Amino acid sequence: MTPTIAIFGASGDLTSRKLVPALFELYRKKRLPEGIRIVGFSRTRFSHEAWREKLAETTAQFVGERFDAELWRQFAPSIFYQPGDIDNPADFVALDGFLQSLEGDQPTTRIYYLSTAPQLYDAALAQLGAAGMTREDRGPRRVVIEKPFGTDLASAQSLNRKVHEAFDEHQVYRIDHYLGKETVQNILVLRFANSIFEPIWNRNYIDHVQITAAEDLTVGHRAAYYDSVGILRDMFQNHLLQLMTFTAMEAPAQFEANAIRDEKVKVLRSIRPMKPEEVANDTIRGQYRKYRDEPGVPPESETATFGAVKLHIDNWRWQDVPFLLRSGKAMSCRTTQIVIQFRAAPHMMFQGGPRAPFESNRLVIQVQPAEGVQLHFQTKVPDAGMKLRLTDLSFNFRDKFASGMPEAYQRLLLDVLHGDASLFSRADEVELAWSIIDPIQRGWEHPGWPPLALYESGGWGPPNSVEWMCRQYREWFDTCPVLK
Repeated sequence: MTPTIAIFGASGDLTSRKLVPALFELYRKKRLPEGIRIVGFSRTRFSHEAWREKLAETTAQFVGERFDAELWRQFAPSIFYQPGDIDNPADFVALDGFLQSLEGDQPTTRIYYLSTAPQLYDAALAQLGAAGMTREDRGPRRVVIEKPFGTDLASAQSLNRKVHEAFDEHQVYRIDHYLGKETVQNILVLRFANSIFEPIWNRNYIDHVQITAAEDLTVGHRAAYYDSVGILRDMFQNHLLQLMTFTAMEAPAQFEANAIRDEKVKVLRSIRPMKPEEVANDTIRGQYRKYRDEPGVPPESETATFGAVKLHIDNWRWQDVPFLLRSGKAMSCRTTQIVIQFRAAPHMMFQGGPRAPFESNRLVIQVQPAEGVQLHFQTKVPDAGMKLRLTDLSFNFRDKFASGMPEAYQRLLLDVLHGDASLFSRADEVELAWSIIDPIQRGWEHPGWPPLALYESGGWGPPNSVEWMCRQYREWFDTCPVLK
């Protein structure tokens, strides 16, 4: 069936910066279904041709040297525009009529992409349901919902109820662009397609796991919005917990959406709830020193721009292995990485060998921007007696695959078109993630639980984060990826 993609909030930044460039790249690679229709819906008035011309400029900007004007000329006729207001039921009736005029009498897969502000999700979902646009008597109907999916457990549950009033769960695709990254998917391949890793991927051999998502930029023009969100809601509830589930999950019976999501949910159910008194000991919160000078930030703001959280998974594989999650703005560099820190050798016979647990073997999975894997191990330094040094074996995707790394939205949009929900969050998954983060957020809103530590831009967060790790006889892997 020839698909139709209707993008709500189409005049916004996400459409021009991510969605249409990703669709054009898929067209260039000949991966889009023939005859696909892409319809923008927004209050701004555009003719079809004016909309295409605007997107030609922005797509050329974001695709860069891969942009081909002749290919765009062939692609542009598949793009249409229908003006409308999400609060106006008549505009949805008009949109449905316009879509039917494009589709004709043939059954069609329709995808509704909510690229609007989150506060408009409820209205958009209700209007789609009221207009009868979610019924599947003329082909599959799917809805894609961007993050944030709620701001806490209660709001996520409320939004899920609104979703399910209009759509069945199998029609819903809650998107997190992190899961479209090739290196996130490669975690499953690394673990379950290589027999050398799975036997040691457990509490018997692993001391702890670090998951870091650092950004070198400040909050900048997002400051006013960010101050109402903070680092836990912005990064932990979605990105970091998603990476944690892929790292910790059991092997699914088959590579199929519900089987994969079932295993991820089992991990979330096994995470030990954090008690109020544990928040002060098992978390660190910080704020870069000039955050309060950002436009729109109150002078006494206590919003955290850095967070470190220690979580425990109470199951047979991971009992007593802490998962240390960390994220921050204005850090030393932009990097997302997963560090599997193995236990030290039980007996070190070499006098020149490592003396600290963090000098033992580790596996580093670089999610971005230097996508790859490094295995760190001890070797003998030549001509130096039995002095040992930690060195590494390194694999980089860009060195081995000439095609390069596709943008995450390409993979995710293609999965929606194919009806593959493997990399999208299910309702219970989202609610479980919020149930883990909410107690920490409430603790942080209590004065001094833990104290807000200031840190300088360009480093690795507040000094007490390092001290916190030292008290555990552990050390953060503070290494920026090597970019070529």
